[in-house]
Amino acid sequence: MPNNKSTPIFRAVTILSFLTLSIIASGQKPNIIYILTDDLGYGDVSAYNTKSKISTPWIDALAKEGMIFTDAHSNSSVCTPTRYGILTGRYAWRTSLKSGVLWSYDKPLITPDQLTVAQLLNNNGYQTACIGKWHLGLDWAKQKNGEIDFTKPINGGPTQLGFDYFFGITASLDIPPYVYIDGKKITATRIDSIQEQGGQGFWRAGPIGNDFKHQDVLDTFVSKSIQYIEKASKQKDPFFLYLALASPHTPILTSNTRTGKTDTNAYGDFVEMTDEKVGQLLQYLKDKNLDKNTMIVFTSDNGCSPSANFKELREKGHDPSGGFRGTKADIYEGGHRIPFIVKWPVNVKANSINNTTICLTDFMATCSDILGMPLQNSTTQDGYSLLPLLTSSQKNNYQRTSTVHHSIDGYFAIRKGDWKLAICRGSGGWSAPTENQALKINFPEVQLFNLKKDPSEQKNVFAKHPEIVRALTEELEKIKATKN
Repeated sequence: MPNNKSTPIFRAVTILSFLTLSIIASGQKPNIIYILTDDLGYGDVSAYNTKSKISTPWIDALAKEGMIFTDAHSNSSVCTPTRYGILTGRYAWRTSLKSGVLWSYDKPLITPDQLTVAQLLNNNGYQTACIGKWHLGLDWAKQKNGEIDFTKPINGGPTQLGFDYFFGITASLDIPPYVYIDGKKITATRIDSIQEQGGQGFWRAGPIGNDFKHQDVLDTFVSKSIQYIEKASKQKDPFFLYLALASPHTPILTSNTRTGKTDTNAYGDFVEMTDEKVGQLLQYLKDKNLDKNTMIVFTSDNGCSPSANFKELREKGHDPSGGFRGTKADIYEGGHRIPFIVKWPVNVKANSINNTTICLTDFMATCSDILGMPLQNSTTQDGYSLLPLLTSSQKNNYQRTSTVHHSIDGYFAIRKGDWKLAICRGSGGWSAPTENQALKINFPEVQLFNLKKDPSEQKNVFAKHPEIVRALTEELEKIKATKN
């Protein structure tokens, strides 16, 4: 991308230079906390869903104190590629990962030469920490027989990509090895093995550390976060905390005090438990008067998983996708339309609602604007600064004109205004009809929806609007052809 005045990043920084200066002129750069939940649906947050049978008072309070986005999207409908997009500002399909997610011992997806938001902030005076689920690959040491050597340092992780501190787990809580990693070393003194567990408490068989219990992970991540904030807040430099929770993804493990509280099912109870733990962190910030100069972002990596048991939840009157079609993994809205809330006192108006279409890849550009630091010309960016929307002072200067969606099976869709074009016959993921099912039924090769008229994506109108199909196809191909 050329480094000139035509680039989106340069324009955004130029337009907002006066605002950036007002934010950091006094030297009071904001602390930044990014809370990423795992598989939380759009309709699971009661601030988004008036018909919700699940209560999320702490997340709702965050919305009342900040800005709620109604049309926010993860850059993928599954976790690994979404996390890549958050931390790099780039669509993950530009990498070697064209579909699916990484697994237990896959190599790092983020290369050492790739700028991350943690490096950007760290280079500009921030303390940086990653706590929680990583799921972007690690470079594990191996023994001579090819087996993993858990006693050796682990490379390619957060502390080599801009984070000063890391405490977390390799991937999802149902993917082994089940070990805590502190920096580059596991905390366990012995590695045992655990058998597969079925049901909503599902996890796969594999290695497990002698200090690891699945049911303790949510508490541990929040406790570690509070400990980190307590220490970092005593330093002169601001801090950035990327808190990637492993809930409410499987295994769905509610505490005894939460079981049966929602009159839905175990998933509903787990969502409320997640809300409660988020509230513990938010309350700590308020008690320590740290929330005044802290930007808090709350979101999810994709839509709700079918593991939540949609049929059972809907029988109870709850829809995790909030009326949208599909689930996690799909190209339909339920796969990637997510809750997205930002609280930032003084700069973001409380109890405000924004209906602009945004994407999680926007985080890097937003931090760049806050710092007043244009990104280097060697960095391809698929994100645009949210600062005009957050401050409302220059809201028409948000630069995004279209958004690319991506499903677990590698299918694309492009959204522009009210129109969405999906380059697949079915869901592109797990929901019916899958691509194979749609092919057997001889469904059309593309799907065009007008989301304003048909938000539940029931009417494929591609045949009525060939000019829109053509224009969106050309725009998608142009974006895909953009080189690093």
